[in-house]
Amino acid sequence: MRCKRKKKKRYGSAKSSRGSIPNRVDIDQRPAIVESRKRIGDWEGDTIIGSHTRGAVIASVVERKSRYTVLAKAKNKTAVAVTESINRKMLPIAELTHTITFDNGKEFSLHQTLASVLEAKIYFAKPYHSWERGLNENTNGLVRQYFPKKVSFDSITEQELQNVENKLNHRPRKCLDYQTPFEVFSKSCDNMGIALRI
Repeated sequence: MRCKRKKKKRYGSAKSSRGSIPNRVDIDQRPAIVESRKRIGDWEGDTIIGSHTRGAVIASVVERKSRYTVLAKAKNKTAVAVTESINRKMLPIAELTHTITFDNGKEFSLHQTLASVLEAKIYFAKPYHSWERGLNENTNGLVRQYFPKKVSFDSITEQELQNVENKLNHRPRKCLDYQTPFEVFSKSCDNMGIALRI
């Protein structure tokens, strides 16, 4: 007999509905030094969604040792738009970009383009293992304090986004002995002769 109730989505099924990412490299293959946080240049990345799924998104990328945050606005969640936005913001500091660990969203399916432009290795956390990118998840929560879920990101200006990035990067952190992410990250930039402009 037919049932009038709506079918509920069954979580934990064999295949994720998000689709597969070509040539995906699992986090298990990531060098052990990334986990140790002993060097500058290992990042975690994700996208933050606005009030409607087809609008602009914010790509957030956070450096694991310094907690330095880069925020880039993409006009939508397509792989092309997200990849272009990350490249635009990360290219000036490509010398301090050794690895990036993303979640499994299809917006990162052009990861090989990112890897080529930034000359970095790209890895992916296991599906539904958000704790493997815990720093990035925490940072996204901080960004949400400024841009709540009900806000459409289409209207956010580059200057507004830069202001939030600056606030996060100039906030003293206990885990950094009360230095700011900017102070820790900029020291590495100075050592390599990279001009950090924010």
